[in-house]
Amino acid sequence: MSTQTGLFAAATIATLSLTGCAATSVAKAELPASESEAISTFEQDRESILAMAGDYKVTFDFTETVSFVDGYELKEPKLSGGHESVRVVEDRGDFISLQHLLVVGPDESPFVVKHWRQDWKYEPARVLTFIGGNAWEWQTVSPSERAGTWSQTVYQVDDAPRYGAVGTWTYEDGIAEWTPPQEWRPLPRRDMTTRDDYHAVDAVNRHVITPWGWVHEQDNSKLMLDGTPQALAREVGINTYRAFDDYPVSAADEYWAGTEAFWAGVRAEWNRIEAEHERFAITIKGETEDLYMPLLELAQEVKAGEMDLEPALETARDVINGFVTPEIGLLADRLRPKVEFASLEE
Repeated sequence: MSTQTGLFAAATIATLSLTGCAATSVAKAELPASESEAISTFEQDRESILAMAGDYKVTFDFTETVSFVDGYELKEPKLSGGHESVRVVEDRGDFISLQHLLVVGPDESPFVVKHWRQDWKYEPARVLTFIGGNAWEWQTVSPSERAGTWSQTVYQVDDAPRYGAVGTWTYEDGIAEWTPPQEWRPLPRRDMTTRDDYHAVDAVNRHVITPWGWVHEQDNSKLMLDGTPQALAREVGINTYRAFDDYPVSAADEYWAGTEAFWAGVRAEWNRIEAEHERFAITIKGETEDLYMPLLELAQEVKAGEMDLEPALETARDVINGFVTPEIGLLADRLRPKVEFASLEE
């Protein structure tokens, strides 16, 4: 499918969504077969992405499987879980944003933790990728490589970027799944705070829709980046999202209702930074608690009525910009070489 066809599909679906089902069937009947098929696939992709919204019982299961360095002993598996509500933040047809909200603690006094966010863009011209050293870079997606694809960009609890990639939703054997090429990621928090023997993750990242929810499957190589990249160990991960609402779901919705405007302002500041820089980095090495804790606290103050929105956002912008720089060469000593995005699929 050409980029032009893809854009036509996106524009058509966005328009038809305002006119009802009857208009959709008529428009499809008047289209050439190739364009009708493109619209059908685009609709199916959107349904798959939106299917990840909901309320879930979640398990996070990670197991190291193979050692690649003499003397390295595999670590014990890490298994955790909880309850998570996933909400649609934005849906523009060819762009969908999903916010994850963890609900923790006893039912009588639940506490909500703003978790990760995933943004999906249809046929993106570029994607923001992690290149090591707490740094990110825009990488171009050629017209031939972007046709029919969706990018997924994942953001951290403070809405700073985490990683991004481009892939295609497929539906073989009755399975709706999205699998991009391998991508680099920062260390996961489960390792960031407990170890310093590797510096990045080279990951295969698969999202699969199931009858009972969805799963996020990972095949991770833990990379040491002192000199030529060397895999320390391989890890298999599976995050399972099983539809479940027997927990204080209302706490997640109340939190988001009270903080949504604040986080929209935080996202806008990160969007500005991304738009103005081809490359940028966070100056904090390792765990970024000094960045995310003030933002989470400001959100709570806004929700509680202890601080007005605009002063809170002004403070948030100051916090963010205090840790962001485009001078990554001075700060990031373990960077992935610049490559054209298309070459990642070879």
